Amino acid sequence: MIAATYPLVRKLLFSLDAEVAHHTSLAALRLSEKTGILQRLATPAPTASPVKLMGLTFPNRIGLAAGLDKEGNTIDALGQLGFGFIEIGTITPRPQDGNPKPRLFRLIPHEAIINRMGFNNPGIDAGVANVRASRTFNGPIGFNIGKNKDTSNENAADDYLICLEKAYPVADYIVVNLSSPNTPGLRDLQAADSSARLLELLKSSQEKLTAEHGRHVPILFKVAPDLTESQVAELAKVFLDGGLDGLIATNTTLDREKVASHPWANEAGGLSGKPVFDKSNRTLAGFASAFSKQIPIIGVGGISSRADAEEKLKLGADLVQIYTSFIYQGPRLVRELATL
Repeated sequence: MIAATYPLVRKLLFSLDAEVAHHTSLAALRLSEKTGILQRLATPAPTASPVKLMGLTFPNRIGLAAGLDKEGNTIDALGQLGFGFIEIGTITPRPQDGNPKPRLFRLIPHEAIINRMGFNNPGIDAGVANVRASRTFNGPIGFNIGKNKDTSNENAADDYLICLEKAYPVADYIVVNLSSPNTPGLRDLQAADSSARLLELLKSSQEKLTAEHGRHVPILFKVAPDLTESQVAELAKVFLDGGLDGLIATNTTLDREKVASHPWANEAGGLSGKPVFDKSNRTLAGFASAFSKQIPIIGVGGISSRADAEEKLKLGADLVQIYTSFIYQGPRLVRELATL
């Protein structure tokens, strides 16, 4: 029933400022879940064969990408819509407000979004507490972690290590976000030598935390779709040599070629949605070829149909995630992808 009524809900939400609509919809989901209304209205997602990957069991291949539930306080409600796994964040060691508003823009004719949120989040301690409070979702929960804006790149590893240590007891996997375009200088950490040093430090900490907690929590890196072929090749070697557990390909793009006609095309921030699909796929295919199935890949970027998701899997992804298309299409798309 929720899937059927979403076009009307979307019309209402799209009449609001994009960020206001974001917070309103998440608050409504939480309220409907707590009162039991969501469970009565949500049609159970079609059953799928579970997928075993990175030592985890995923009820289905479709996940929610980071950026929607930044705080990790809507996990149970989102889980009732059919997602097989949910990634929260990006979360930083200390709370931060993010960039000045307005910072979220809908490019409706392109089914796209430009955001320059800037890692607005309540901090890692609040994120951990929220995940501990979730009760009904039975799929893997990922923590997408980043550095605070006022932390220099020279000290970025300290921020990632803080988040890794604090999230480790409750996370099912942890994603190192090196590719958001909305924190100044962050993408510089994608350079091969910087990534190699950071990965070495994180893997060393992971080994100690595994012994301490008696569980291995996979570490993944999330990369940009704007990498060149040579950068992909260099990073792939770093990830293979460094023992990376998994890769998320990709984040948002800075490229505006496919939305150049839109009046908001020149707004600063990362572009997501349909226009990033082809560019994201090229990056995904490059890593998949280099990895030869040695490192699992979660494909994300521009998926707006089952055929799009199948293309990601064909190119080498093991799982897929959505975000922008969920805003435009709602729960119907989740159900459509749940049987991949």
